[in-house]
Amino acid sequence: MNDPMVSRNPSYSSALETNKVLRNTYFLLSLTLVWSAIVATTSMVMGLPHPGLIITLVGFYGLMFLTEKNRNNSMGLVFTFAFTGFIGYTLGPILNAYIGAGMGFAIVPALGGTALTFMVCSFYALTTKRDLSFLSGMLMAGFVVILVGFVANLFLQMPIIHLALSGIFVLFSSGAILLTTQSIIRGGETNYISATITLYVSIYNLFLSLLHILGVMGGDD
Repeated sequence: MNDPMVSRNPSYSSALETNKVLRNTYFLLSLTLVWSAIVATTSMVMGLPHPGLIITLVGFYGLMFLTEKNRNNSMGLVFTFAFTGFIGYTLGPILNAYIGAGMGFAIVPALGGTALTFMVCSFYALTTKRDLSFLSGMLMAGFVVILVGFVANLFLQMPIIHLALSGIFVLFSSGAILLTTQSIIRGGETNYISATITLYVSIYNLFLSLLHILGVMGGDD
């Protein structure tokens, strides 16, 4: 039986739908983060090798494409966990490399910094009345800078550029969290699978960037 209040009040119905998308997004995001942590830990303990740049890029973008393509059906959830599981697998060897290089001390602070940044950004996006849509242009500009810097550093191999890119990635990921969260609140993002993937990738990039910054800065004795 339909709720007469919902049928008479479109704004009330919209609010209910928004809350549902937000609730489903946070729930699925929590599940994927736990799943990734389990896979990453298993990968670390078993000492599995990193799949390499080509396989990583193909797996990352291929699974992301399949997730987005199936975001409106049940296979979207299957590909969501396949994607986040694959990312967890690639993260294990990276963490082992940091530990092997004597920079394992950076892992826990990077996790804490990632969690704190996500909570602060989410809280601000959920409570502010300010329109954050201006961030979309800044994020596009930031993406171009990151892409150019990444390509340039493939040839230059300068640690300072890598460190600068990590700093830009922290800002880029924080902006993506702010923009995505407010987009859910304001009804711009109505698919919780898409929202989850965006937030997950932002958290992943944020963690890796903080890990690199803390590892490099902490290693300068």
